[in-house]
Amino acid sequence: MRRWYGRVAALAGTLLLAIGLTAGVAAGATSGHHTGQLPDGAAWVADVPAAWNGTTILYSHGFGPLAAQNAPDDATRQALLDSGYALVGSSYSGPSWWALASAVGDQFGALAALDRLTGPPRRTLAWGTSMGGLVSALEAEAGGHRLDGVLSTCGLVAGGLNLNNYQLDGEYALAHLLAPGQHVKLVRFAGPDEASASAAALTKIATDAQATPAGQARIALAAALMNEPTWFTGPTPPAPADYAGQEVQQQQELAQFVLGFVVSGRYQIELAAGGNSAFTAGVDYRALLAGSSHARQVRALYRAAGLDLDADLTALTRDADIRPDPAAVRTLARTSTVTGRLRVPTLDIHTTDDQLVPVEQEDWYGKQVRRAGGGALLRQAYVGTTGHCAFRPAESIAALHALESRVETGHWSDVTEPRRLNEAADGLGGGGRYVRFDPPRLTGGLGEPGRWGFRA
Repeated sequence: MRRWYGRVAALAGTLLLAIGLTAGVAAGATSGHHTGQLPDGAAWVADVPAAWNGTTILYSHGFGPLAAQNAPDDATRQALLDSGYALVGSSYSGPSWWALASAVGDQFGALAALDRLTGPPRRTLAWGTSMGGLVSALEAEAGGHRLDGVLSTCGLVAGGLNLNNYQLDGEYALAHLLAPGQHVKLVRFAGPDEASASAAALTKIATDAQATPAGQARIALAAALMNEPTWFTGPTPPAPADYAGQEVQQQQELAQFVLGFVVSGRYQIELAAGGNSAFTAGVDYRALLAGSSHARQVRALYRAAGLDLDADLTALTRDADIRPDPAAVRTLARTSTVTGRLRVPTLDIHTTDDQLVPVEQEDWYGKQVRRAGGGALLRQAYVGTTGHCAFRPAESIAALHALESRVETGHWSDVTEPRRLNEAADGLGGGGRYVRFDPPRLTGGLGEPGRWGFRA
């Protein structure tokens, strides 16, 4: 019996060796650049290095034209390929740039297409950027055996419903307080041109209002409602009590960048949702401001301008009348909102001062994951700088290696501590800027003070 068992074991070992050699040959034979199309029309793109290390990275791109991407930028792509990673990603199939209804399925379709070329990888890690960070967060809940871990970078992890609502709060405040006689359409855009016209109108309002202290105070209020940070340009942020300097930074980001992007982008979300999901009716704007980390700044600027803040908040609450389309709410709840029920280890990284996807989203997401019982699988880390997705390649790859450590060892240990991430980034030649940081609460998020949900 022992002799028979030994022969079977030897034969099995030979077969496993042959399978391993075949997989290696296949990987070498299929190295290079690959493209294809999924049944729903989404394109996919992959790159496989000749010396594949057995790990595939499934990359999810951010909001924008539906073009297949497999890395956040060229420098990061090359660094990953040089280290032996295979990269794959899809374009998503739409119907709009807010492609959440198809993105997760398209991403797994792209992964399966690459697996047919290379054979099964030793490990698969998802990596998403911005809107793609939300895609990868959803993959962490749906991936099961297809994924081993997820890295979300500058991710829109609080989801589409929260995004639409807090952005609308700030846009409504700008229009209602600074241009009460001017009708600025804020939701239900008939087309991209109408959305762009509203973006231009709000940008002009925020630009013109900067000329007076009263305008500056109201800009700060709108920025607080939109969770806008107080650092946009320059090597360091304004001092904690430099409220006027902070408002200058917020006004610049709203007028030069944010409003033009997010108001135009709302049309794409409405197109995907089939209507407007956001509301102001029933919102208590006094409570919203009270829960904001920028409340002290807003109160100080209102005092300096001689304005009655309570009167403005009362007017905003009293006159709010935008109601959502229930079907659009249901669509975004189904396609674009996380449950927090993680199935694989997940690491989120975010800049501390992100103008487009505020870092407050990480606070909301962390709470959601902990409520769902997934806290042990999640870690969040922060890079102390300004800008949306403004990571150095070494900082992102250091986070990837920390996630790999968790996958390999089964525990996080201290690999996501700022010191360890900075050491890893420094070792990659990039200079890490990770800091210890506790993100503020998301102002205007569903379930947060002042916005408990829509009341019909």
